[in-house]
Amino acid sequence: MRPRLLPGAATLRSLGTGALGLLGLVALWWAAALTVLSGARVPTPDGVVSSAIDDGWSFYSLHFAMTLQEAAVGFGYGTGAAVLLASVVLLLPAAEQLIMQVAVVTYCVPLVAIAPVLFIVIGNPDEGQRSGTATALAALSVFFTTVVGTVLGLRSADRASLDVVSVFGGGRLRQLVTVQLVAALPSLLAALRIGAPAAFLGAILGEYVGGVQRGVALVLKIAQQNVDVEQAWAVGIGCALVAGFFYGLFGLVARVVTPWSKGAVA
Repeated sequence: MRPRLLPGAATLRSLGTGALGLLGLVALWWAAALTVLSGARVPTPDGVVSSAIDDGWSFYSLHFAMTLQEAAVGFGYGTGAAVLLASVVLLLPAAEQLIMQVAVVTYCVPLVAIAPVLFIVIGNPDEGQRSGTATALAALSVFFTTVVGTVLGLRSADRASLDVVSVFGGGRLRQLVTVQLVAALPSLLAALRIGAPAAFLGAILGEYVGGVQRGVALVLKIAQQNVDVEQAWAVGIGCALVAGFFYGLFGLVARVVTPWSKGAVA
């Protein structure tokens, strides 16, 4: 019988395995860039790191801060609308079909197709202000998964607990607030774990349409025009780190807030 690892030991083991995997990936990238991909404009890791150091922290913080602001605002709007409509589904079952159809439409329409339409409607942002198009795309990116996750979570509430609220005179609204929203937390946080990186990507796509003076997409477009491969890779890896950070952050929040649910942190 294998001995069980303590929680701290399991975490350290997981971190060690992840670090070894990351080092192996970097080594493979380095070897490929120097051999089979040497003529494909694939930079080496040291070239990417040098480019990031040359640009400096102030450069990255300036542009990433704007994109993160757009993503955060859109994430808040999308999450709020999704939770509100999911609650309406529970309170007014007749509205479920319409609400879910709207959610599916927002998921099926490609963001790259709707971005120019939103840009025409919203227009250019004022100088130094966040892009409305980027914010809207960030909201759309998180909306579908949050609606579905919240509805499933609300419906997973314990029937006995709902009956107790009903016996003491509570209606659907009281059941929703005291029982169902709590039961939905694991599913909601699992959806937000996916939605947070998606909102960041949606904000970048919104910036690509144009009209921004700061932002990740602006840096990527300039790097493309200048054929600055190292800078483009450095920004791309920075985006991956940001998305991974928020994915892990919501996983940690789920672990702390909903310790009774292992499914939320799997």
